[in-house]
Amino acid sequence: MEEIIITGISALTSGLSAITIQNIIMIAVGCGLLYLGIKKGYEPLLLVPIGFGAILVNIPLANLMGSDGLLRHFYEFGVANEVFPCLIFIGIGAMTDFAPLLENPRILLLGAAGQFGIFLTFLIALLLGFNLLDAVSIGIIGACDGPTAIYVTSKFAPHLLGAVSVAAYSYMSLVPLIQPPIMRMLTTKREKLIRMEYPSQKSVSKKVKLLFPIVVTIVCCIIAPMGTPLMGMLMLGNLMKESGVVARLTKASENEIANIVTLLLGLSIGGTMDGNIFLKPQTLIVLALGLLAICLDTVTGVLFGKLMCFLSKGKINPLIGAAGISAYPMAARVVQIEGRRYDTNNWLLMHAMGANTGGQIGSVMAAAIVLSVLKGVGLG
Repeated sequence: MEEIIITGISALTSGLSAITIQNIIMIAVGCGLLYLGIKKGYEPLLLVPIGFGAILVNIPLANLMGSDGLLRHFYEFGVANEVFPCLIFIGIGAMTDFAPLLENPRILLLGAAGQFGIFLTFLIALLLGFNLLDAVSIGIIGACDGPTAIYVTSKFAPHLLGAVSVAAYSYMSLVPLIQPPIMRMLTTKREKLIRMEYPSQKSVSKKVKLLFPIVVTIVCCIIAPMGTPLMGMLMLGNLMKESGVVARLTKASENEIANIVTLLLGLSIGGTMDGNIFLKPQTLIVLALGLLAICLDTVTGVLFGKLMCFLSKGKINPLIGAAGISAYPMAARVVQIEGRRYDTNNWLLMHAMGANTGGQIGSVMAAAIVLSVLKGVGLG
């Protein structure tokens, strides 16, 4: 009897004896992500499962990311083979309205400008000694698009997947904190007060809305074929929405599929945050470069907005340039809130949504070009 009691106590305390300082740190990080998601409301659909997954994977002896662990099964099923990112893009496409962009197509240029942070950070990563494929994966954090970052990194640098995915999703959720200081610093009061004519989406016909996803798919995928899975799924979701003939599929893509995949993807990302693997100097550098990438995206977007403001003789508010990243629709909301800080009757939301949807296309196109170039030189 005494032996049974001793064995039981030993089993109960084995978890405590096996825990490491790295596990404790990452459990604290997981709790921090939960706090941001629950208390602060920063993208709870992303941060709650990621944070809880980080806690689970750092429980000693649970082995949830082992060869037969629950989180490992989620990871292998949807992340390692890129299924989750593509399914997420169908849902994003089904929820995206490209009408503001089609109403003012030149706003697409802001979506392109908002991707320069990717390439600038790529060059900085190379200068810091990262190899070509690692630098590409780090730079793609600047897309501010979790599925795109996961898709590219899983192909080129799977050993960085944990750091890259955590950076991409965490910074995407923190856009309301990251962007406003940069926007205020780079624009004058006069520029902040510029009012833009509110677009009338009635001028965008149903035929144009239907042709847009088809034409974009064909043109973009011919230019950069390696990005076809991402661009194709994004535009398929949008085509289903605009066609109006597959309402059940559209609803499922927006709700059931997107919700289930988001949950499993979040847990899988959290599962990569094992403290004994995650806490390395390289991880901290990746996180720092990811933040730099998104800051540079915002800088280049706003600066290009200032150029468009100058060329249009003051008809474009440079603040909407910050929405040229792919954080949809968070970045557009940030622009609207920031614009109304200086003029409560200034409505920039629809213009910002146009730039934001342009950024969605721009981020996928940037990733597609990178994938296709590396494939062309035999590295993809």
